[in-house]
Amino acid sequence: MDAVELQRWTRFAAKGGIGKCTAIQDCVAESSEDLMFLKDDEITVLMQIPESDGLYLGYCEGVVGKFQAHTVHFHSKLKRPVMTKRNSSVVSSRVKLRLEIAQQC
Repeated sequence: MDAVELQRWTRFAAKGGIGKCTAIQDCVAESSEDLMFLKDDEITVLMQIPESDGLYLGYCEGVVGKFQAHTVHFHSKLKRPVMTKRNSSVVSSRVKLRLEIAQQC
């Protein structure tokens, strides 16, 4: 995971992600992609990993990583993620407008 992607997930976690869960057991990371947590830690759920059985991406103590559903208790039903992308043409038109205004001054 690169720095930009990590920053994006961290911002999403700050907004609550798609839900919350609490660890029901300690979980030691077996790889760099795994999330490590202790029993009773609160985890912000970021997404369910597609085409996996009970694997999620979560945020805990400033770290983003994968965890298994059987190691946590979900507080409520998870929200459906809404994926949006910035429209580059909208951004570029705003930049052009700012340049035009700056040139007029």
